[in-house]
Amino acid sequence: MTHELPGLMTPDSAVYKTLLESTKAIPWKIDWKTMQFAYIGPQIEALLGWSRDSWLSVEDWATRMHPEDRDRVVNFCVSQSESGIDHEADYRALTASGDYVWIRDVVHVVRDDEGGVEALIGFMFDIGERKKTENELIALQKKLEEYSFKDGLTGVANRRMFDTVMEESWSHALRHRRPLSLIILDIDYFKQYNDVYGHLQGDECLKTVGALLSSAATRASDFVARFGGEEFVIVLPETDQAAAEKVAERCRQLIFKEQIPHEASPVSQVLTVSVGLGTTIPGREDDLQAFIGSVDSQLYLAKGNGRNRVMRTG
Repeated sequence: MTHELPGLMTPDSAVYKTLLESTKAIPWKIDWKTMQFAYIGPQIEALLGWSRDSWLSVEDWATRMHPEDRDRVVNFCVSQSESGIDHEADYRALTASGDYVWIRDVVHVVRDDEGGVEALIGFMFDIGERKKTENELIALQKKLEEYSFKDGLTGVANRRMFDTVMEESWSHALRHRRPLSLIILDIDYFKQYNDVYGHLQGDECLKTVGALLSSAATRASDFVARFGGEEFVIVLPETDQAAAEKVAERCRQLIFKEQIPHEASPVSQVLTVSVGLGTTIPGREDDLQAFIGSVDSQLYLAKGNGRNRVMRTG
């Protein structure tokens, strides 16, 4: 392959060639009929490590592309070029040492006098740092989204996420006529716990309860959230009343067996919980908020009937 840029034979053109080859962008030209490189800038060696003489055809360009990017980029560039449309594409280019560098190819389609494609000319840009920044921003955005749906103290989902999941579970149960169960759980005499042991220990208590409830709801579709304060909720899709009662009782037993001291509780010398439970197969006339309210009422019945127990609707 010639190292001279075709058509650059005049003194002014020589200056232009020098300017092209002194930039960080890598200029190149491909003859459309032969699909051969007519030119590629010397900067390619510094960026990718491949010698200029090794860039003979578009096959070299395509094979030195990450396998996950190759079909997408090659098909896109060929279709755009055949249509005579200028375009650009981002992809990972293979280096001579076996690593990959993110490249942006900006392509201009040169037409002949009859309007057909004569050549492609363009620039390759190293966008590695830009991609790194983009990926960091994407990761940060995902983390922020995760935080926005996660309770910062206990690590389980927060009230906002519960509202979303509950609405989706309700819609699914309504659409498919399937049972849906909900557990609302409250730590007994938690204010007194904080008064005796302090708020820092109270926070540790909430973390422990959140972890225990997560271990009690074992299916992938089961959902645990902090409802607010010392209240937690568990959404159990596709779960009838008998199965939900087992989960509710398991939650109560797990927390009791943890033997967290609570000397200020009139119920027990260790931490206990009161639990409200409801199961429904919603119909068109039913209301989600009314269902949640009915389960919450069962929680208050459990508290009014001595605490450390499970009460269910129906």
